[in-house]
Amino acid sequence: MSTVQAPRPPCGCGLFHNVQCGPSAVEKLGFLKFGVINAVVLGRSRKSLLKPIMAKEDHGASLIDDGSPQCQGRQLKKPNGFTPLTNHSAALSGKSLSEMTNIGNSMNILWHECPIQKFDRQQLLQQRGCVIWLTGLSGSGKSTLACALSKSLHSKGKLTYILDGDNIRHGLNRDLSFRAEDRSENIRRIGEVAKLLADAGVICITSLISPYRKDRDACRALLPKGDFIEVFIDVPLDVCEARDPKGLYKLARAGKIKGFTGIDDPYEPPYSCEIILQQRGSECMSPSDTAEIVISYLEKNGYLRA
Repeated sequence: MSTVQAPRPPCGCGLFHNVQCGPSAVEKLGFLKFGVINAVVLGRSRKSLLKPIMAKEDHGASLIDDGSPQCQGRQLKKPNGFTPLTNHSAALSGKSLSEMTNIGNSMNILWHECPIQKFDRQQLLQQRGCVIWLTGLSGSGKSTLACALSKSLHSKGKLTYILDGDNIRHGLNRDLSFRAEDRSENIRRIGEVAKLLADAGVICITSLISPYRKDRDACRALLPKGDFIEVFIDVPLDVCEARDPKGLYKLARAGKIKGFTGIDDPYEPPYSCEIILQQRGSECMSPSDTAEIVISYLEKNGYLRA
């Protein structure tokens, strides 16, 4: 004799209950000999379980089953003639209702707190979650620095993640163009993702032209004070254009790309930022040396310890 989990009828207190049965009973319940359960639910087909769930209009008394033994068989008349699917009385308490808010186009939402907070995650990782926001013209070396910085921090046992502008446009922001309004939305979304990563305790490195000052400042405002580290890679336009690693300046000069930063769309340098990496002339530091400047800032300000 063996004990198996058989699906419980929909009026019961749960989906499964124990059934004592021998080999023949197992076969009757629809179990395969290999031990894989067939989707047979005591008179109900699998397809019926997978139907969309929604309230049904009811002009009379409704039989409400919230899964509890006390509720089985009770007939409750609900207002407006609708049958609720579950018992939401706890969720719809007065306190919860008073805390619900509307954010943007999202209505009646409630912030859900978790007992594990940013402090706990930082203790686990032995680092402080933050956003290192690399900004500058195309060709200034943002992506190269981001990779060098991530590699050096990784060698020190620190968890990082890079949000690269081009990479993000392959997925999350693939629906956005390079028009001014879409560029702002691109930065807003990346700022929100960076905020989540920092809250997870990760050192998030963004590599973005992010040409507009107001958009960068809006991302700074998303994070607690000190968690947003703006790094301006100050390389002159003529140097960036001479490098032209992607050939974009050439296309922009030929009129094949419209709204290109530095050519027919402005780049707004930060008024004040945590770090300025400045290049004047043809000589420039290696990516690893430049990364060390940023790492020195992180060490000095306690980001590499919990």
